[in-house]
Amino acid sequence: MTLQRHLKPALFAQSIPDMKQRCDLCNFHCIIPNGQKGHCGVRQNINGTLLSLNYDRICSAAADPIEKKPLFHFQPGSHTWSIAAPGCNFRCSFCQNWNISQSQIEYGTIEGTPISPDRTVAAAVNSGCSSIAYTYTEPTVFFELCDDTARLAKQAGLKNVFVSNGYMTTRVIDYAKQWLDAINIDLKAFSQDFYRDYCSAQMTPVLNTIRHIAKYTGIWLEITTLVIPGLNDSDAELKAIAEFIADNASPDTPWHVSRYYPAYHLDAVATPAETLHRAIEIGKKAGLNYIYVGNLPHSNAESTICPNCKHLLIERAGYHIISNNIKNEACPNCKTNIPGTGM
Repeated sequence: MTLQRHLKPALFAQSIPDMKQRCDLCNFHCIIPNGQKGHCGVRQNINGTLLSLNYDRICSAAADPIEKKPLFHFQPGSHTWSIAAPGCNFRCSFCQNWNISQSQIEYGTIEGTPISPDRTVAAAVNSGCSSIAYTYTEPTVFFELCDDTARLAKQAGLKNVFVSNGYMTTRVIDYAKQWLDAINIDLKAFSQDFYRDYCSAQMTPVLNTIRHIAKYTGIWLEITTLVIPGLNDSDAELKAIAEFIADNASPDTPWHVSRYYPAYHLDAVATPAETLHRAIEIGKKAGLNYIYVGNLPHSNAESTICPNCKHLLIERAGYHIISNNIKNEACPNCKTNIPGTGM
């Protein structure tokens, strides 16, 4: 028996001649003829109306530590109810979640369970979570589900979090800021060639997104770079990323440098620990105050240290907090403000 699916009218769609639809959800700005799908594979023009194909196809739902997103300065120590629907507007050859993000490309399927926004919010509340995270795949391409769920989440006293590649348009960011509280953006490299060759995308829109969020929205921002040996791990590129964050977001914007493990179509070696620790030193020299290592157990680079007096503020082991000494969003020793931690 085939389950009847709900096709949700897509946001940020514009009708143009010949029954085509222009999608302004992300920076591909797809022009979609009748019967065709956009670049993401989960938005389709059906009889001159653009519809979301993944609105009620949740493929993952679980309670996670907020640190897993990773968000280290936003509600530290809390749990977030994480949901995903299939799809992505990138084609990253190194995707760690390719089996759900690329399922429409690899298999031609959009699989998932119809879970309504009110049921998602109830699950978050019943699980003792403080927020809902739209994650694992790219939340931009299931934005209609995010929108409906996030509004209910706000009414229930929950925060909303994106983990994103940052390719949404500024229109979408300005729309989402009414309910989006925090975001972690993957800044995958500092090379147009990398974005073109390994993500089938462009770098400039991601940089513009980071600038826009930092300058205009009040959304808490953290940034992650998956460091891949031989592709984006040179001193020059890591320096460029760190300097961009310091100059265009803030020296207080946390930067997560994450270890790569071979996945999907890219067979590079796992990132050496010394590369990640080198990235930390490069980030410090660029003026960043908070740099963390991810996917590297026992790295001793997961804790939050006061940038002024070097007092241990939050001690972490992996995604778990051992102690949190921050008081009123400040270091208890020297009273330096620790941004984000009071949100």
